[in-house]
Amino acid sequence: MAKNEMMANAIRALAMDAVQQANSGHPGAPMGMADMAVALWGDHLRHNPANPHWMDRDRFVLSNGHASMLIYAVLHLTGYQLPITELKNFRQFGSKTPGHPEVDVTPGIETTTGPLGQGLTNAVGMALAEKLLAREFNREGHTVVGHNTYVFMGDGCLMEGISHEAAALAGAWKLDKLIALYDDNGISIDGQVEPWFIDNTPMRFTAYGWNVIGPIDGHDAEAVSAAIAQAKANAGKPTLIVCKTHIGKGSPNRANTAKAHGEPLGAEEIGLTRAALNWPHTPFMIPKESMDAWDAQVQGRKLEADWDKTFAAYTKAFPELATEFVRRMKGELPRSFSQLAVDTVVAAHTKAETVASRKASQLALEAFTAGLPELLGGSADLTGSNLTNTKSTPNLRFDAVTGESNGGRHINYGVREFGMAAIMNGVALHGGFIPYGGTFLTFSDYSRNAIRMAALMKLRVVHVFTHDSIGLGEDGPTHQSIEHAASLRLIPNLDVWRPGDTAETAVAWAVALANKTRPTALLLSRQNLPYAPKDDVGQISKGAYVLAEPKEVGLKKKAQAVIIATGSEVQLALKAQELLATQKIAVRVVSMPSNTTFDRQDTAYKSKILPEGLPRIAVEMGVTDGWWKYGCAAVIGINTFGESAPAAVLFEHFGFTPANVAATVRKVLRKK
Repeated sequence: MAKNEMMANAIRALAMDAVQQANSGHPGAPMGMADMAVALWGDHLRHNPANPHWMDRDRFVLSNGHASMLIYAVLHLTGYQLPITELKNFRQFGSKTPGHPEVDVTPGIETTTGPLGQGLTNAVGMALAEKLLAREFNREGHTVVGHNTYVFMGDGCLMEGISHEAAALAGAWKLDKLIALYDDNGISIDGQVEPWFIDNTPMRFTAYGWNVIGPIDGHDAEAVSAAIAQAKANAGKPTLIVCKTHIGKGSPNRANTAKAHGEPLGAEEIGLTRAALNWPHTPFMIPKESMDAWDAQVQGRKLEADWDKTFAAYTKAFPELATEFVRRMKGELPRSFSQLAVDTVVAAHTKAETVASRKASQLALEAFTAGLPELLGGSADLTGSNLTNTKSTPNLRFDAVTGESNGGRHINYGVREFGMAAIMNGVALHGGFIPYGGTFLTFSDYSRNAIRMAALMKLRVVHVFTHDSIGLGEDGPTHQSIEHAASLRLIPNLDVWRPGDTAETAVAWAVALANKTRPTALLLSRQNLPYAPKDDVGQISKGAYVLAEPKEVGLKKKAQAVIIATGSEVQLALKAQELLATQKIAVRVVSMPSNTTFDRQDTAYKSKILPEGLPRIAVEMGVTDGWWKYGCAAVIGINTFGESAPAAVLFEHFGFTPANVAATVRKVLRKK
């Protein structure tokens, strides 16, 4: 058996054995892409199994993540800390081989894939980060950033609309170190794709500004390797390599059928496949000659050692740049950040400006982008509305001839919310930048699955969502966010902030930037918000705090109720407190800019802010369901869609007035 064939068959055997033992999984794609993996991992991929986090390693993304046994097999065979026992425990509880690849679970996995198309889009983000870091840190004679990003993808990835968003941007950005290999097998779960997938994929990617190679025989590892070499030599464009393959390659009865896609082959068919592949070995047994052929440990150590020498010379020549590069890649904030955050919050508190919270966000960003060169911003064609640009972040542009960037730090993503969100995930996964991007809150629906993936992967990305309520006004219900705040709060590990003034907005940004393991959504107003006077800003970071006691409105008595409010509704609560005071009704006003943060506080703090025995009334321009968990006696919200009218008219119509809030409190107290 030829070496390449032997290496590919090792993948096929491990894939069908693991899926059979788990009685669950997708053997067909790994068996079909095995030769592609031999070409890439055997001849081109720069990696070190002993150090999956080597900074200048090539990145590999398996976008069609259901083919997870492909990457698990290759990681095991090349020498990563993924023993055969883990492959035997494929898809089992607590194993390092979950059903779809998960970053930080399996050594060597660069991103969590499964939702099709997002892996390709993450790869675009990784390639963008590489290109920008190379421009920023490389110096003549010292290339410390110079790796490629590779992605395997299938028909499903290309059918998902996000692939259009990602591929178009990759072409516009001239990401010539991005190389995508398309597993063109013509089969999906429902069978032959021809009736519903008639795209001319090569022409499509050519139109995006990609270099396209093929179609080639995806089972000819030498041909695939030659195509990869050609792609690496290409300048100025990303490359798509179209590889014609057979799903379930080697299986006499399942190859080229949908049944090879998502179910075990079965013991009988596996026996026939072993015979067809001339693979007489028992399940999970890989002969020594195959293991030796795949072993990348010696070469990996050499590659990293060579880079270490390069970086040592770089450190000697440019010590400050080297220190900064390491800091950035480790995701550590500069020592000056704590003071920068304090100064930014104190400045907002001192100035006490009346501005929209979207403007308050921009004011905070002016300080943070000046002090943090790793902040990489953007907007989905709404920069003038989201206010994500600052003096320190000129628009990112690429030279039409050379493809070089101008060093800008604000990305015009175009109308591509989903693509923007998943690209930000890729940037964060690569390291070196903290990405943030803006759109209207109602369009978070477009971004949602990528936001969920950021939360699942524990990525530090920041979503700037403006126009957060019916305060948007005349644009009407299509643009007025009603359920969106509650919906985002349901995503585990996502911090959601809806600040009510400049200080709360500055704190929200500071907390978001300091949190390495949690993405953040900032929900910001279009309309101006008066500054809410406060004694200090120390407890804002806990998600909720006492903003005003009865004494602030001239009542020397204990509170009889608590009004909880977020964002623009904090002002309603304060005005209602004043109205109630004229009737000798004492209430406490609690500002809760972040429910998700407050919910993580200890019981003692929660009880201090929301004492037992005091009736609670929540006020927020959104659906009411999420507020009842705080034991509220009443919730003033909106459980219908909005209307098209000026904001003031809508506030009156939906009951967001000081008089209605005060009346609700009185009603609750009468019932008590």
